[in-house]
Amino acid sequence: MKLNDVQLYRLSIAGRTSSALSLLGVATIFTTFAFSENFRSPTHRIMLINAFYNLFDFIATMISVSGPAAGDESGLCRFQGFCLQMFPVADVLWTLAMTWDVVLVVYYHYEPERLRRLEKKYLVVITTLTFVPALVFLFIKTSDKGPIYGGVVFWCSISPNWVLFRIIFYYAPIWFIIVLVFILYIVIGHEIFQLRHELMLTNNDALILSSTASPSNESIQQRTNRDDLKHLEGPLIRQQSAVSLRKFLLMPILFFLALLTTWVAPTINRIYAFRHPGQEPYPLMVAVAALGSLRGFWNGIIFVSMRSKARK
Repeated sequence: MKLNDVQLYRLSIAGRTSSALSLLGVATIFTTFAFSENFRSPTHRIMLINAFYNLFDFIATMISVSGPAAGDESGLCRFQGFCLQMFPVADVLWTLAMTWDVVLVVYYHYEPERLRRLEKKYLVVITTLTFVPALVFLFIKTSDKGPIYGGVVFWCSISPNWVLFRIIFYYAPIWFIIVLVFILYIVIGHEIFQLRHELMLTNNDALILSSTASPSNESIQQRTNRDDLKHLEGPLIRQQSAVSLRKFLLMPILFFLALLTTWVAPTINRIYAFRHPGQEPYPLMVAVAALGSLRGFWNGIIFVSMRSKARK
């Protein structure tokens, strides 16, 4: 779709403003994690790792329309296309990793240290799944379709000439993961509702992250009254490193909602473009440029607002 210079300029302003806010959100995550121990929960740690991936994502969106303007064969366009293929997909995979941590806590009472040991595995799997196709696409080119990475109005990504690749390696896995995360939260919510009093919840809504603590905690409940239990839970919580179940659940859910709002507009735009090539509404394009680059801003707000008071 051909846009005039004024329209392209407005698209660039929308995208770069959102990208700047997201880079500020990433910087907030780095700074807060570095200087405060109250932001070191397992979910905070995953959000920190994800912020490193987001950094390259938002650098790419900050390039904005300069990528397509440089030409499909340019290093700038190819770099932008690589980043916008790898890092947005990695973002949704880190959301799945956070959700899986919640599953492990609720169903298997994983302790923070056990969750931390999983981070290296998450890192290897997510990086491999996203880096390999993004790298391979740099070297794919045909005489009739051109290179895979090409200009798509407001940035370089998988070219419209390779629309099937864009569906298979981009939108399909992203929405599959989003739906999977949604289903997992439904299952988790049902489990918590059914077994709330059996999940080692203390009176201040803390969940003791230890599978070994369950029998002793149940026996304490059988042998003591409510006041005695409240008194005895204090040493036990400190020994087992408890976290707020409400905040442990709320933070990944908010992260998921921020992710969901990010992908609605681009997906609608892509479906519309598929059905009506070259006729995408300009306001929808502006929404894609703005919302598609704002994810890091919401992540920064969520990261700071979910303070881990239990670490005191």
